[in-house]
Amino acid sequence: MQPRCLKEVSQACLSGCCPSPLLGFSEPLNKISKPRSTSATCRQNFAKTTTSSIFPNTHFTNPESLPSLQESFNGFIKVYPQYSDTYQVDQTRAQEYNHLALSNHTCLDYIGIGLFSYAQLQKHDSEKQILPSTSASSPPLPSPPQNMPLPFFFSVSYKTGNLKTQLLHGGQESALESAMKKRIMRFLNVSENDYSMVFTANRTSAFKLLAESYPFKTSRKLLTVYDYESEAVESMINSSEKKGAQVMSAEFSWPRLRIQSARLRKMVEMKSKRKKTKRGLFVFPLHSRMTGARYPYSWMNIANENGWHILIDACALGPKDMDSFGLSLIRPDFLICSFYKIFGENPSGFGCLFVKKSTVPLLEDSVSAGMVSLVPAKKTFRLLDEFSGTDSDFEHLSKLGLQEDELDSSNSFSGPISSQTMHSGRVEQGETSESQTTGTTAKQKVSKTSEIVESGKSAEVMRQENGILEIECRGLDQVDSLGLTRISNRARCLINWMVNALLKLRHPNTGEIPLVRIYGPRVKFDRGPALAFNLFDWKGEKVEAPLVQKLADRSNISLSYGFLHHISFSDEYEEEKATVLEKRVNGAKGTVTNKRKEKAGLGITVVTVALGVLANFEDTYRFWAFIAQFLDADFVEKAKWRYTALNQNTVEV
Repeated sequence: MQPRCLKEVSQACLSGCCPSPLLGFSEPLNKISKPRSTSATCRQNFAKTTTSSIFPNTHFTNPESLPSLQESFNGFIKVYPQYSDTYQVDQTRAQEYNHLALSNHTCLDYIGIGLFSYAQLQKHDSEKQILPSTSASSPPLPSPPQNMPLPFFFSVSYKTGNLKTQLLHGGQESALESAMKKRIMRFLNVSENDYSMVFTANRTSAFKLLAESYPFKTSRKLLTVYDYESEAVESMINSSEKKGAQVMSAEFSWPRLRIQSARLRKMVEMKSKRKKTKRGLFVFPLHSRMTGARYPYSWMNIANENGWHILIDACALGPKDMDSFGLSLIRPDFLICSFYKIFGENPSGFGCLFVKKSTVPLLEDSVSAGMVSLVPAKKTFRLLDEFSGTDSDFEHLSKLGLQEDELDSSNSFSGPISSQTMHSGRVEQGETSESQTTGTTAKQKVSKTSEIVESGKSAEVMRQENGILEIECRGLDQVDSLGLTRISNRARCLINWMVNALLKLRHPNTGEIPLVRIYGPRVKFDRGPALAFNLFDWKGEKVEAPLVQKLADRSNISLSYGFLHHISFSDEYEEEKATVLEKRVNGAKGTVTNKRKEKAGLGITVVTVALGVLANFEDTYRFWAFIAQFLDADFVEKAKWRYTALNQNTVEV
């Protein structure tokens, strides 16, 4: 039986209340007047106000005791009146992403930046580009099944090549790719005069490509700053070790997982025998995509002053965080980011690797896989006889880059991934899994045959401006219009309310043992919109993270899980170390074979959530209400029994 609070949320969402004040704002609310204060004062008072004003002196020991959605929202807006300034986000969500309300789906597993809106997908499906047949005898082709996933605007085609050559001289670039590059670089405030860029299959491919081309033979060190296990970083480490690199990692102090500054500074300032060459590659993520911990930008200046090449991992940044980064002041040698197609609908996409033009000549020649080309999506539909069949129809395809050699690819993919892949948990957030590839495709030619091609040249997506093709990425446009301040303030309110609300959940009759343990920063003004935590039952035993993720999926809430590592314990916490850390035995990288991997294999498996730019208060409340169900000592067993009784697959860990 669903708790009252979850029932209320479900009913509210199904009744189409997205634009209502319950979820957000269709118009600005009358804000509570407050005195002006300095930024420093706001930072000092933020945590105190949050902890003292949200459910003050209250703990919840029963899922039925939670306040209602409306009551919680009223309290939320009193504590964070500035949230009313973000009502445009709720309007955008209601108008451009109505599938979230219709599906009653809470998406807390998206990392990256969305390119398009769901409204564009709907518009695109209704405006199919049609090409004719010159052969009257050709029979009509059958229409596709209704449940077939539709390609969306472009497909990604794998290619193998020399990264250095591609960066120096480019290649055959379609108008589609050129337009997408320009739009992305404009969005990120990256200058085409200073940086070259290539598309990659995903974040992991970008890291691996760089590692295979970086001159580790002369600049031998690789220093990474990650508090979590990352497939992309492991790929870079494995490739660099094969080239003789010396791998080092920052460590993070228990329990708040702050960077061990003294140790990291010692590694950064370590003297090098080769004074004329760079010491190596310093990989810096700006903030943790799991714990939400933000790291001082000053580390990049320290690394630069000590002769390191700098790689900025921007994949975990918020959609407009690059505006505060200041590329004009801090100019990294390399920058990696990732994009997905549609929030809550299509997580497939691509990665981007930027290289400073002055750094490109230092790279080594290496032929590698991982780069991709963007080609307009192609799909065959029912033949319509009324098309003219003129050459101008095919000129549109040529302009978009549908040349024969570009479509001759060994692998390509487009469209949404399966729900199994989407909710696998271990797939890195915001990345496209290799399992999404559709396999080898036959050589395709643009010829006058009896097929209708969905070229992606929709009025909603592409337009010509002074002879130059431009792509309407409505997802990016919406973020640009909202701006950094509005997006950051909204995320700050939601994530800190979520943290505080989770810490209010206590098991009954046990001396109020907390249900939730949070790793990394708790309530904090400048924390990121990500959270790592675990649940513990009334006996103090951890509920396995994969089980939490699967039960959340049953409630239409998408979470993920990951592995925190490189955790350092002071003498004060030495006894706690044995009970907290676990050893990865069957990890993705196989058996531990050296000291570095043995150390990295010790850590904590955690549940993770991430709040995207479209997240609203109802999303955070639904998540909180779901977590509160674990206060019921029999909740897990009841869930297993329920799905077995319904002849569904049991939830297995």
